Amino acid sequence: MIRDNLEQVQQRIKEACENAGRDEKEVTLVSVSKTKPLSMLQEAYEAGVRDFGENKVQELMEKIPEMPGDVRWHMIGHLQRNKVKYIVGKVFLIHSVDSLRLAEEISREACRQNTDVNILLEVNVAEEESKFGITLEETEELVRKASELPGIHVCGLMTIAPFVENAEDNRQYFRKLKQLSVDIGRKNIDNVSMNVLSMGMTGDYPVAVEEGATCVRVGTGIFGERDYVKGMVIA
Repeated sequence: MIRDNLEQVQQRIKEACENAGRDEKEVTLVSVSKTKPLSMLQEAYEAGVRDFGENKVQELMEKIPEMPGDVRWHMIGHLQRNKVKYIVGKVFLIHSVDSLRLAEEISREACRQNTDVNILLEVNVAEEESKFGITLEETEELVRKASELPGIHVCGLMTIAPFVENAEDNRQYFRKLKQLSVDIGRKNIDNVSMNVLSMGMTGDYPVAVEEGATCVRVGTGIFGERDYVKGMVIA
């Protein structure tokens, strides 16, 4: 099932790239494995997946030692400052930096460990009250302040678009984030690159790719729906 689903997702990414005149190699597919048992992650790995995304630090820490060393782990969920110390040095990219205080904590921990951490700033483009993230208007200021912190590198932007029935409804938000990344990139801020645009999930990733996403986060489209029994995941 997972291999077939993965092929379908990759095909849709390829088609979206063709529609936009892009090279499919520009787009990284992050398989969102939150709540999924190790057996499913291993199946995805055997099907060629190397980028996995997790929402919770505890689950991430449990899975990292159980998976091969060449996996690139992405922290895509809300990150509390008191959990930063557990993932610095262990994840490839933190997608969800939504405040200067969080960026400062990541910087402190990076310096403690004598390492560098790649981060994305999370932008709440649609300004949904239920979502984390800064506004479009706040983004450049946070980029500039974060760029001055030692031990971290601002690699781009991320957004979680609204849950919609028609993916086209989210095109406007993807387009706005792409334009913002271009505008910030043109300012040539030291220690900042806008090379990564993390946007698009199972319901709308082809539209996100057409609008410039370089990283899409797909969970249900690869692993199927999540199942819970009293808070536990059914393996």
